[in-house]
Amino acid sequence: MQWEVVIGLEVHVQLATQSKIFSGASAAFGADPNTQASAIDLAMPGMLPVLNGEAVRMAVCFGLAVNAEIAHRSVFDRKNYFYPDLPKGYQISQMYAPIVGTGLVEIPLENGETKQVRIHHAHLEEDAGKSLHEDFHGMTGIDLNRAGTPLLEIVSDPDMRSAAEAVAYLRKIHSIVTYLGISDGDMSQGSMRCDCNVSVRPVGQTEFGTRAEIKNVNSFRFVEKAINAEVQRQIELIEDGGRVIQETRLYDPDANETRAMRTKEYANDYRYFPDPDLLPVVIDDSYIQRLRDTLPELPDEKRHRFTENYSLSDYDAAVLSQTRALADYFEQVVETSGDAKLSANWVMVELSRLLNQNDTPIERCPIAAESLGQLIQRIRDNTISGKIAKQILEPLWNGEGTPDQIIEKQGLKQVTDSGAIEQIVDEVLANSQEQVDNYRAAPEDRRPKMLGFFVGQVMKASKGKANPAQVNDILKQKLEG
Repeated sequence: MQWEVVIGLEVHVQLATQSKIFSGASAAFGADPNTQASAIDLAMPGMLPVLNGEAVRMAVCFGLAVNAEIAHRSVFDRKNYFYPDLPKGYQISQMYAPIVGTGLVEIPLENGETKQVRIHHAHLEEDAGKSLHEDFHGMTGIDLNRAGTPLLEIVSDPDMRSAAEAVAYLRKIHSIVTYLGISDGDMSQGSMRCDCNVSVRPVGQTEFGTRAEIKNVNSFRFVEKAINAEVQRQIELIEDGGRVIQETRLYDPDANETRAMRTKEYANDYRYFPDPDLLPVVIDDSYIQRLRDTLPELPDEKRHRFTENYSLSDYDAAVLSQTRALADYFEQVVETSGDAKLSANWVMVELSRLLNQNDTPIERCPIAAESLGQLIQRIRDNTISGKIAKQILEPLWNGEGTPDQIIEKQGLKQVTDSGAIEQIVDEVLANSQEQVDNYRAAPEDRRPKMLGFFVGQVMKASKGKANPAQVNDILKQKLEG
């Protein structure tokens, strides 16, 4: 039987407010346990929540960025459940009247086409605390620093049909929230987490299968692996005569499998009701328009501008506009170097290689954009060749000076004196008589490939400093003269 996969994602984005959503406690990451939990966060008697207006602003900005409906009136509800890291015994969320309604995002597919994924809604809520199991020898520690941190939960419709599509959607959401500046999107710190709702059905069937929810997946790679593992589990289970039950599961990356966590709850299990301590949130059209006017250039707009202004390919523009930090870095390199295509190649290939090798995000890149731009300038003005420029990149990374200082210090300046290059060419040809004879006897169409041998020998003799274009010209004159 052929199976169709059906996927919907619930993405929890931690908003980049300075304080929590209902208290004045700091929302910064990394403090000692329980040092950033106020009396409100701890649910002390008589403590009342006060809504953080900045969280509302950020939620509306996201809604505008995905062309969603913005609710003029939204309501906070209590989601009741009991767990050690939830001091109040309920979570303040938005069940029935969320602040952001239906929207739409466009994702790239592996075949080069695009697909639209519907956003069902996005709502504001508070985060719970964190249970710590590793260091307590059979006991659990509770850290309530995260309790009350503002979250925007973005719920998609079940429009995705593969793990690759789900990752593309998640990357698009990550790109949008970081462009807006409403979250740092750091999945390693829990700033963005994902619940994956996965089901399968026979191809051609319109009715959805029973879904399982994989909770709190915290990287793009694990989202793809978790979904694929769960799809395989469900197909094998059904084909063996079993049936999928609606449940919450966890992904174990070491075993590459999902494991049952608990039977999936339904909305009525949480006994939702409007929070009596919080008034409805009412916003008007003028507030929405003011925020619309402040929106930055978003990923799709930037990608389009890169293809138009810099004559980049769709692929290059998509890669370079994927994050705001990378796009800003690239544009600063172009401003210094004056060559968009060469800048794109260096940022996407050579710089990315170093960033990956050192597990360093572009935000912490030790090579300033101006420095990389200056290095590209030296390639353009024939001070150095592209090959020598690659040798300079690592010293730049290690802070050994500017490109010009490194070139001078290491004596890497390109040889452009045609007389000096001609002398090296003569020596190479004199020592390669057999290859010279073969070249001259070869048909015209084979000669360009054979020329590479001589170019390599000249570059080796010049220690890579000879200007490649001049080397090619002089070799052709000598070999064909």
